[in-house]
Amino acid sequence: MIVLVDHVLSQGTLTQMRRAVGGDGSKAVLVLDTLQDDEFHEIVNYGVSAVVWRHEATRSRLIQAVLAAARGDGDLPADLLGRLIRQMGTGAQPAVAGGSRSPAHGLTPREVEVMRLVAEGFGTAKIAVELCYSERTIKDVMYKLTARLHLRNRAHAVAYALREGYI
Repeated sequence: MIVLVDHVLSQGTLTQMRRAVGGDGSKAVLVLDTLQDDEFHEIVNYGVSAVVWRHEATRSRLIQAVLAAARGDGDLPADLLGRLIRQMGTGAQPAVAGGSRSPAHGLTPREVEVMRLVAEGFGTAKIAVELCYSERTIKDVMYKLTARLHLRNRAHAVAYALREGYI
């Protein structure tokens, strides 16, 4: 379990979260001043299960969020939950890095990171070290990505990522 505090979601916060949570299924609680709709989708992919606004971050509120995350439940501020419900009600899909497609048709932030390193010539072990994931996680990411998008191999996946503007 990790609790990260920042004013806004920054690349540094995402990097810290990825390293702390890794691929082991750990959960994270994020304390922020504000969060954009497209950022919400991204943090869920990174393992965040609870968000607390900084101005609401009392001792009891943080304990509530940590306990909910530990149980595997989500814990969101009411206004953020309302935005999410409205977004789903309109059929709008949150943006994904590199485009406006949902993960079913595009790449998740984790997949983009892996594809960037594959394109640079890194092997599975080197990618795992670079991204602080296990080799099994990297293999799973590649397998799921190629299967979901009906790609033949890593080279085909890199070509797809380049063609679609992810890398």
